[in-house]
Amino acid sequence: MIRPRTAALAVLTAAALVAGGCGTTEDPDPEPTGPAATGGPVTVTDSRGEPVSLPAPAQRVVGLEWGEVEMLVSLGVMPVGVADMDGYRTWVSAAPLDPGVTDVGLRGEPSVDAIVSLSPDLVVMEAERGSALVTQLEEYVPVLVAEGSDAGGNLERMREDLRMIATAVGRTEQAENLLSELDTGLATDRDQIAAAGGTGQRFAMADGWRQGSAISIRMFGTGSLVSEVAGELGLANAWTGEVDEVWGLGNTDPEGLKEVLSDEDDLRFFYNASDGDDVFADGLAGNPLWDRLPFVAQEQVNKLPDGIWTFGGPLSCRQFADAMVAAYAG
Repeated sequence: MIRPRTAALAVLTAAALVAGGCGTTEDPDPEPTGPAATGGPVTVTDSRGEPVSLPAPAQRVVGLEWGEVEMLVSLGVMPVGVADMDGYRTWVSAAPLDPGVTDVGLRGEPSVDAIVSLSPDLVVMEAERGSALVTQLEEYVPVLVAEGSDAGGNLERMREDLRMIATAVGRTEQAENLLSELDTGLATDRDQIAAAGGTGQRFAMADGWRQGSAISIRMFGTGSLVSEVAGELGLANAWTGEVDEVWGLGNTDPEGLKEVLSDEDDLRFFYNASDGDDVFADGLAGNPLWDRLPFVAQEQVNKLPDGIWTFGGPLSCRQFADAMVAAYAG
């Protein structure tokens, strides 16, 4: 199971700086694909409030977090480098990567050397990675820092991140088209759920992982991106447990599920297990606490199709919305 992003990035050691490629096996110098962006100098203010100035819209871009990588690909800009490409290909199906993209190391600790060797015009990353990596990279290449998540308004934050990235790569028209298509799709999905009598029904969304014999469950509470998408469809998040202020995520276990969700008779429970480690079907089956939950007893447990990234851009949001429609109105 993919864990939450690291809370902060520790200062990279000298060894990390010479880690060269971090296991890269791809073509080290792919050419960007899609129509070339045109235009003169570009200046965009990123989530730090810092102006990032480029002599022209960026074409050779490295992405260090999957949500922003998805946005780049959906805008028609294939990154030359991506952190943890195997993980991206497991968890993100909305915007596939070309074979020639170079892996630049782990999301939590990318290789500065591998990034710089690609001669990028721009590196796109998230604020949570911390200032140490930004400072090191900015010695060599402009860095655009996206906010990545804000439980106070994640759909709007996603729109702002997309528009910011689109400005930097000269694809603002494509960004507006993506957002318009998202709005149209959500409206259509909302109508389908309403026609099926699903408006106002309650849901819960989770993923999970094993730690030895223990199973940890991560709940997507109000403020998480997928919860906001479901809210646009007329559905209500049933999880009232504690969540963080950035991602809208909270940790629990089967006992915690029983305390919060045991009275939810009309609840559908959704979960993500794209890596194949299905702790809900394989690890919790037979657990008395789990089996007695109403949504389990009533067979209202829905595994999302593999490859729906719950922290992604417009295309992943559309995938999640379509999965909700399939459950409520299919």
